[in-house]
Amino acid sequence: MTGVRRKARILALQALYEIDSTGHEAEIALSRLLAREQSSEETSTFASELLNGVIRNREGIDENIRRFAPAWPVAQIPTVDRSILRLAIFEILFNKTPVKVAINEAVELAKRFGSDNSPKFVNGVLGSVSSLVVGQ
Repeated sequence: MTGVRRKARILALQALYEIDSTGHEAEIALSRLLAREQSSEETSTFASELLNGVIRNREGIDENIRRFAPAWPVAQIPTVDRSILRLAIFEILFNKTPVKVAINEAVELAKRFGSDNSPKFVNGVLGSVSSLVVGQ
């Protein structure tokens, strides 16, 4: 059984992927996903918090991706990996999710939705990003 917060992360990831791939509106994408999954109020609230947080802070998040993955222009990172990184960096730097939790969750998402190389890439970038967090 998938926990509430992991379900919310999956839904937020799917919405971010859709937005990045198609340009659909965030709220429309998330509403459709939430309705399809018949999500609980807690899942819906956390997914919305994550999605809106990534969108609000995307410029700063992408700057961290550029800083810690300099060999990869943000636009050239596979969409799923870019979406996972944005979600996790938001959680680490802006949402104050414990670093280990955010990284573990991101790596799990990368294993489930990304390529064979995604978990290692995501883990490496987020390990570098985590150096910004004081007193981890």
